[in-house]
Amino acid sequence: MNRNKLQIFLRRALSALLLALLIAATTATVLNRIVVINSRDYILSEEEAQGLSDIDCILVLGAGVYANRYPSMMLEDRLLKAIELYRLGVSDRLLMSGDNSKVHYNEVQVMKNYAVEEGVPSPDIFRDHAGFSTYESMYRARDVFSVSRVVIVTQDYHLYRAVYNARALGLEAWGVASNQRTYRGQSYRDAREFMARAKDWLYCVLQPQPTFLGDVIDVRGNADLTN
Repeated sequence: MNRNKLQIFLRRALSALLLALLIAATTATVLNRIVVINSRDYILSEEEAQGLSDIDCILVLGAGVYANRYPSMMLEDRLLKAIELYRLGVSDRLLMSGDNSKVHYNEVQVMKNYAVEEGVPSPDIFRDHAGFSTYESMYRARDVFSVSRVVIVTQDYHLYRAVYNARALGLEAWGVASNQRTYRGQSYRDAREFMARAKDWLYCVLQPQPTFLGDVIDVRGNADLTN
């Protein structure tokens, strides 16, 4: 290939790459708007959540834990908000959904321990050990825990996607934000969430099964069955 042909090839390749990136960015932006627009009306204040009826459970989405004993700041704020809603009578069941894929990493046990220490009775706190993603948490809430009406608790940036996933899977879902403070690294999480919304939109269209399903454990029963 002579020099001129090489230059033409490189220009065309660069143009094709830039076009592909533009299409990808535009698509992701559109899908983000779809997720936000279709979920924002279902994000409520605490007071508004108290007006709901027949809520099967308050679903708390997992986040990082330290030394397999302590919740991260983000997770602690989610737990505190969920416990507050529980005490306000929004639901008499908590469903902790998180990652327990490794023996020495158990988000949901840390979450349950925290709630018990805050005075929530153990039989009211269900644990979903295989909530490996937001999408899987919603799918398993529906198919494993027989949830149909749910209030989801997480930080506001994450709440749009969580509510969107739940409603796309047929749940009657609302969300309450758990923001209590400023979190370090939020710019990174916002950028990651931008892509995650596009990914979960596709998941909601295709609806693949989660990593694990299992026997039905009705959220209206005794949560100690999930210990």
